[in-house]
Amino acid sequence: MEVLKVVAEGITTSFRYPHFMQGVQPTFEVPPPATIYGHICSALGEWVDPEGIQFAYHFTFQAKFSDVEHIHLLTAASGRLPGTKIPKVLAGQVNPFKREILFRPRLVLYLNRPEWEPSFRSPRYPVVLGRSQDLFTYTRVSVVKLFWAEKVYFEHTLAPYRMALRTGRGYAVLLPRYLDYRRRRTPVFARYVVLRSRVYTDELVRYGGAAQEVWWADPESPEEKGARLGLFFHTFVGEYDDRPLVAGVAG
Repeated sequence: MEVLKVVAEGITTSFRYPHFMQGVQPTFEVPPPATIYGHICSALGEWVDPEGIQFAYHFTFQAKFSDVEHIHLLTAASGRLPGTKIPKVLAGQVNPFKREILFRPRLVLYLNRPEWEPSFRSPRYPVVLGRSQDLFTYTRVSVVKLFWAEKVYFEHTLAPYRMALRTGRGYAVLLPRYLDYRRRRTPVFARYVVLRSRVYTDELVRYGGAAQEVWWADPESPEEKGARLGLFFHTFVGEYDDRPLVAGVAG
């Protein structure tokens, strides 16, 4: 399968937990699928139909730290500015809070849309990932041909939740899968497994009667113990089976 491979690097980024409002703002350690969709649309310069788009990624960062930010709550005062219809605004309370930030993030993004290569070589809008101030740079944009392999390794990636019982590593997380802008940015959430440390396919829990599995692999990735980097492809919309997988063939 030919895919578009995009390498993006930045200084900082932060992926906000949607249900934290004040006091502290932790960050996800991987970009949510909804963030990836917005990133794609920014490069293309338009909202694209999410149907049929598949993506996989390898995401790393060097460190995680906390910074202090401020929210300025402004309140309207009575009256208007002289000679205008603009209401007076008075500065109100200043609320400091801690935000977790990822330092030196690096994203290797795989898309099943090789025809988008020109758009990522010349993106329509500034390249960001996470907050609007988290500028990124595309250090490589190319088309690669993935291959099927029985033995691969997974690391620094997002796995479907159905793999939770088989990896023995990582942790489960609820992420925004897609924001429906036609319905006032209504979010759709899904469960996933974040794999930070490396796991080889021969370490996966297998159940009796399960067929031999094959996985997509990147031929350009480092070879370790005879295995290449494996990829889990995800979608933004459509059916998503997050039941733990106990048997069957991946792919």
